[in-house]
Amino acid sequence: MREFTAVSLFCGAGGLDMGFERVGFRTIWANDFDKDACKTHQNWSRAKVVCGDISKIITTQIPDSDVILGGFPCQGFSLSGPRKIDDSRNVLYKHYVRIVKEKKPLIFVGENVKGLLTMDDGKIIDAIIAEFSDCGYDVYLQLVNAKDFGVPQDRERVIICGFRKDLNIKHFEIPVPTNIRTTMREALAGMPDPNPGDVCNAPYSSRYMSRNRKRGWDEMSYTIPAMAKQVTLYPGSPDMVKKGTDEWEFGEGGITRRFSWREAAVIQTFPRDLDFCGDLTSKYKQIGNAVPVKLAEYVATQLYAILNIKEADKSWRVEYRPRMEKRSSMPA
Repeated sequence: MREFTAVSLFCGAGGLDMGFERVGFRTIWANDFDKDACKTHQNWSRAKVVCGDISKIITTQIPDSDVILGGFPCQGFSLSGPRKIDDSRNVLYKHYVRIVKEKKPLIFVGENVKGLLTMDDGKIIDAIIAEFSDCGYDVYLQLVNAKDFGVPQDRERVIICGFRKDLNIKHFEIPVPTNIRTTMREALAGMPDPNPGDVCNAPYSSRYMSRNRKRGWDEMSYTIPAMAKQVTLYPGSPDMVKKGTDEWEFGEGGITRRFSWREAAVIQTFPRDLDFCGDLTSKYKQIGNAVPVKLAEYVATQLYAILNIKEADKSWRVEYRPRMEKRSSMPA
């Protein structure tokens, strides 16, 4: 079995890349606009990390690879905030399409929030998949929850996988394992109390207090967000008490605090000793924007198996000339 190579777009701190590395892929080149995230990524990976605007990246600067990865920015699609069709962040996927079209990797992988599926009554996801399909790929998407893959977090995300048509992949699905759920008690066992400077102590807004923000030790965490002020409560905090419609208050009998950034990173299944660069706000942002490493690892395992099967059968390797065609229907 050989080592397959990957290029990572919108790489952030590298949760997606780290999961793929654990399976047998090697990230050789990565790009993000966030300087702190690029430094974090560079500190743990072997990749050449290029910090800058993807719209200014020329494809000849990007090495050829077996796989292209990219969790393109999702803030404009998210259900947790205003959803604007004309949000400039919503068109960044077009640069991903541009690069996939020109580099022609065997496989590409995208990740995004659940809200992408219903944006503009489904027209946005239809357009995204049509554009990738027209580049010469069989495209499949799946809504998954990270908690089903050993991540101690309730986090629904859309995984998009595209296979170059000469691979002849006519069906793809990420199998959901059974009985591997991990609780916060298991994930955070043995972690020391955080330093005060590692916990966001900003005032709790009315938005924060509009719903329950705390789950117990034997549950999975709520989704880890990118905004420090919205990070959920440490499971050792007192339970929140419902006072009325969209109105909660903190309970008594202990210390109420948010997750520290290190605890949030562990909930995202990053290694406990991984250091994130930048100030506290930046660390939370990098962690919240990342793909959970264990979820990425499960996706990578399926793709690694497919590539090894194809590698053993050389008959499919012919000169590839993608036929540009209109997508007639959305893949199942």
